[in-house]
Amino acid sequence: MTEYNGQCLCGAVRFQATVTKKEIDCCHCDMCRRWGGGPALSVMADGPPRFEDESALGVYRSSEWGERVFCKTCGSSILWRSVDGRFHSVPAALIGDPADMPFKMEIYIEDKPAYYDFAGERTRMTGPEVIAAFGADSAPDDAKT
Repeated sequence: MTEYNGQCLCGAVRFQATVTKKEIDCCHCDMCRRWGGGPALSVMADGPPRFEDESALGVYRSSEWGERVFCKTCGSSILWRSVDGRFHSVPAALIGDPADMPFKMEIYIEDKPAYYDFAGERTRMTGPEVIAAFGADSAPDDAKT
């Protein structure tokens, strides 16, 4: 278990996140790509991050099971979380250079545009595979059913 400090672009949002599963995952779904302007490279936190000041946070309910948290000042993407509280996914770039974390999984691979590819081997799952593995009530991303 490791504690990571993170912040948004302007510094209005600062947080600490506990991470046991030290690996980076990527989501290629349409919502994640629109949310961050590209594939979402993230780290699953053990629970909700601890924010220094929650007044700078905005929340957008992006599906029946997912919310996206952002900085109301600079617009930085801060967190994807499941409504049931099981999943908390923090953009890897917000916690500095997590050099000790390997790139392990890509999800919604069928939504990945042809103009980019990541080198290396890792687990790759389609949207239906993600929903089957994690359950439709708390899929770790905003799956399309």
